[in-house]
Amino acid sequence: MREILHIQGGQCGNQIGAKFWEVVCAEHGIDPTGRYDGDSELQLERINVYYNEASCGRFVPRAVLMDLEPGTMDSVRSGPYGQIFRPDNFVFGQSGAGNNWAKGHYTEGAELIDSVLDVVRKEAENCDCLQGFQVCHSLGGGTGSGMGTLLISKIREEYPDRMMLTFSVFPSPKVSDTVVEPYNATLSVHQLVENADECMVLDNETLYDICFRTLSLTTSNFGDLKHLISATMSGVTCCLRFPGQLNSDLQKLAVNLFPFPRLHFFMVGFAPLTSCGSLSYRAPYAPALTQRIWHPKTVTCPADSRHGCYLTAELAFRGIMSSLQVDEQMFNVENRNSSYFVEWIDHTVKFTVCDIPPTGLKMASTFLGNLSSIPKKFPRVGGQITAMFRGKAFFPWVPGEGQGGKGFPGGENNKKDFFLGD
Repeated sequence: MREILHIQGGQCGNQIGAKFWEVVCAEHGIDPTGRYDGDSELQLERINVYYNEASCGRFVPRAVLMDLEPGTMDSVRSGPYGQIFRPDNFVFGQSGAGNNWAKGHYTEGAELIDSVLDVVRKEAENCDCLQGFQVCHSLGGGTGSGMGTLLISKIREEYPDRMMLTFSVFPSPKVSDTVVEPYNATLSVHQLVENADECMVLDNETLYDICFRTLSLTTSNFGDLKHLISATMSGVTCCLRFPGQLNSDLQKLAVNLFPFPRLHFFMVGFAPLTSCGSLSYRAPYAPALTQRIWHPKTVTCPADSRHGCYLTAELAFRGIMSSLQVDEQMFNVENRNSSYFVEWIDHTVKFTVCDIPPTGLKMASTFLGNLSSIPKKFPRVGGQITAMFRGKAFFPWVPGEGQGGKGFPGGENNKKDFFLGD
């Protein structure tokens, strides 16, 4: 069995991760105490991908929860599935990062990183065949961006042959609660380019647009955003957790989705995304899912397919459907929209079919796309940091945490090494 080790860091990462485990537990029939109360043997067939089996038939998530302040850990423990996690896997500090990337990467995070690596090492040693790591974090704060990228680089040094998958929440200037988000995000992107294998781009502003425009919600809260992200996360790994007609895993994703190592930032989407009022008027079937999943309003990234070309794409279908029908739909998509796919890659669309649908749906599909217009997301943040750094705005907080000028224009690294798009 190819196991995955889940790691969540920072306030945003822990909130997303807690919701993700609620979704996965519901799909596998695991109650909040870790006991199995499902109704199908298929739920237990590959449950070891995400769970360790403890004594008395209890299933414990293979998860590491970290933060630089105890408040987030307390909220996870008091949540609906807080008692299912192993208590030793909660690693937290007392001071917090204060939305400072350097503080999470060089000072406070560096003091706590050894404790986190010890827990990661214990979980990895308990695996029969560890396939890779899955990290949930935000790039706008201090802990998720600073300490999260530090942990990713340390894991890369210790496990160079394992896959590194990240679900990274990118900040947006329209939906922002932190002034120094451009600093934190740009420094984190530089680390993700070098040390991550697959990075799922989740944009705050796009998530809010999906809630208002697609789901027709008058008011949206963090619960709606977490639901969108967790549905996408479960869809990416569904073929590892359940049997299907055409299977995929993290290594197959890496081989088929990015032609060059540095082009590993993907736009993700989920279908069907419909409002509660119109859900009963639509019948989910493969052609409708195929048409809907390619629409720009269903993806969680501001990159628009009409302003770029797809290098590669993958669709993961869930539910009872004919693989021949899905194959025909993929063939039609590539032929009708050939101008949106690069000419120098043949058969750019890969698809997988899993027989087990998500909880509450008969059919669903998850989309992963490697689009040439995704780098336009980074100059938007780069333009902000250029304007801020020109006046040295908020910069004195960074050298005080041991970073100095590393990574900044005019520092030890030049501008060309700092911005991804240059």
